Amino acid sequence: MININEVRETNRMIEKENLDVRTITMGISLLDCVCNDLGLLCENIYHKITEKAGNLVRTGEEISKEYGIPIVNKRISVTPVSLVGASACKTEGDFVKIAEALDRAAKKVGVNFIGGYTALVSKKMTTADETLIRSIPSALSETERVCSSVNVGSTKTGMDMDAVLLLGKMIKRTAERTKDMDSFGCAKLVIFCNAPDDNPFMAGAFHGVTEGDAVIHVGVSGPGVVKTALEKVRGADFETVCETIKKTAFKITRIGQLVANQASERLGIPFGIIDLSLAPTPAVGDSIAEIFRELGLECAGAPGTTAALALLNDQVKKGGVMASSYVGGLSGAFIPVSEDQGMIDAVETGALSLEKLEAMTCVCSVGLDMVAIPGETKETTIAGILADEMAIGMVNQKTTAVRIIPVIGKGVGESAEFGGLFGRAPIMPVSRFSCDDFVSRTGRIPAPIHSFKN
Repeated sequence: MININEVRETNRMIEKENLDVRTITMGISLLDCVCNDLGLLCENIYHKITEKAGNLVRTGEEISKEYGIPIVNKRISVTPVSLVGASACKTEGDFVKIAEALDRAAKKVGVNFIGGYTALVSKKMTTADETLIRSIPSALSETERVCSSVNVGSTKTGMDMDAVLLLGKMIKRTAERTKDMDSFGCAKLVIFCNAPDDNPFMAGAFHGVTEGDAVIHVGVSGPGVVKTALEKVRGADFETVCETIKKTAFKITRIGQLVANQASERLGIPFGIIDLSLAPTPAVGDSIAEIFRELGLECAGAPGTTAALALLNDQVKKGGVMASSYVGGLSGAFIPVSEDQGMIDAVETGALSLEKLEAMTCVCSVGLDMVAIPGETKETTIAGILADEMAIGMVNQKTTAVRIIPVIGKGVGESAEFGGLFGRAPIMPVSRFSCDDFVSRTGRIPAPIHSFKN
């Protein structure tokens, strides 16, 4: 039972500390839509999504109004499209038609984004996988709400370097095709290693093939709540700090569990997982970087930043798992540059570099997220950055991801403006040294020795 003191505390967190439920995401299987006729396939996809998710937005708004809990986004994830379209799609244009059907369905039901324009290629690309990957620039530039992801590696299988090099080219091409919007198309594309099947957060969400026909996932947030809690134990020892973060994460997750249960019951769709990630926004006070300062660092990027992030990530997970039996997705602390004002400030003052960000991703829940780089950056350099981050995930048995944006026509010292939750991204310098010969080798980097656990 929730007592009156907990109700008051929750109201304060919502009103003054930027607490919100970041998303209700409905995962929908499209496997029963598969057929050889592309037109019929697109029709099946549109009807399945609009039927299953027709009440999603209204239900989210009702729960938000009834309980006074902000629910920022309502989203949909679907079965990886490379699987769904494999028999019907013979060209890149065929896959783009599926993207357009997804976009129409998303607009019809009123969700913010729809994810699942996805390929899973950690060992080798099928013909359908490669065709979908090559279609990504067109799909993301010609649709409004479609998000894309590609998983190129895992601890069990290694890393497909052919896919990594191809994606370096596709990221650059997507940037070119959306250059009038500061290359915003790249903000809707995530490259993964060890991608989870049940991630509710865009742009990397897809409905895993291990999931049921439909499922409700909820992603909660609350960096501002954690920061405020830490203000009350300023100067305390690490044990006190850890206990404070754990208790706060527990309270945040309880709110997510309430929303998830209500959405599941009202929509008649099974509850999946709570993703208890601390996802910042550009709003003042809603920042992971501000938590670092509260922990005693001058700014993000100072010595000790990686240790502080490791502490934060671990305590968030420990507190969350006590509040829900089904914690999943990414869960932990996100460090997107453009979506966190404190991280933006750290980049602009020179405290935070791409290399320091990479070190931090060894212990965070995602990876290089919403990082803008000069538009002139070579495709092979982008592929090298992808490979480095995927290697961290592969060797450390964790999910890592890259959402990187080469902003065409802009260089270091300038910034890209995306607006809303996507924020503003200062252009970060990249290494001027070449990795061309390395990333141009064909084949797969084998799985690490500790993958053999059967």
